[in-house]
Amino acid sequence: MNRTANYELTILVPIYNEIEGLEPLGKQLSSFLPTAKKKSCVLLVDDGSNDGSLEGIKQLCKERAHFFYIQLAQNGGLSAALKAGIDYTDSPYVGYIDADLQTAPEDFNVLLDFVEEYELVTGVRAQRKDSFFKNFQSKVANSFRRMMTNDGATDTGCPLKIMHTDLAKQLPLFTGMHRFFPALIQLLQGKVKELPVQHFPRETGTSKYHLWNRLWSPFVDCFAFRWMRKRVIINRIADENVTESAKNKLN
Repeated sequence: MNRTANYELTILVPIYNEIEGLEPLGKQLSSFLPTAKKKSCVLLVDDGSNDGSLEGIKQLCKERAHFFYIQLAQNGGLSAALKAGIDYTDSPYVGYIDADLQTAPEDFNVLLDFVEEYELVTGVRAQRKDSFFKNFQSKVANSFRRMMTNDGATDTGCPLKIMHTDLAKQLPLFTGMHRFFPALIQLLQGKVKELPVQHFPRETGTSKYHLWNRLWSPFVDCFAFRWMRKRVIINRIADENVTESAKNKLN
């Protein structure tokens, strides 16, 4: 049995070469879990790290209760790591936070107040602690994405989100998928809620993003999303007798 089924919320943490930040990451998440408004666990997703992060991840899981991990066979990028984590989640809700801790685990409780009503509850970095140039790039990318997708989302790059797992598992996988969570959830007729959350400067490691993947990649991905939106197949089952519960009704 998948052990995440014993929890209400699984928090995904994609990790790629974050060896320096693993100890503070473990401490902050361990401190949060007893205070979480829903019974929660942590699923660390190693995205093919080559700096010793995997050994650090295994040690965190050995030392701390409610910590689990999966390792990708090779580096696939943030979207691939998130999709792998979603596929390995069996709790009703699945959350996401970056390993750099520029957002705070305790703000999951802010989002949890709305998860029953909304299929995606996402943070908005109201007072970002990034450089002027980085903030400018994000504003440009967000504005273009909103124009192309009409998702109305303010800050899709905020690494603090909670989704309904059953809907998250239906999201199509493509490179850059993580930038389109609000649009994809809306495509599946889910509702989205945005809430302001804390933001902090990065204290360990280095950002994996630069001008190319913060502006050009989202630009290209928007056209890919519009192409996919017109062609995606969404099946909504009206009736069935395949599952055990349905079979019992017929007896």
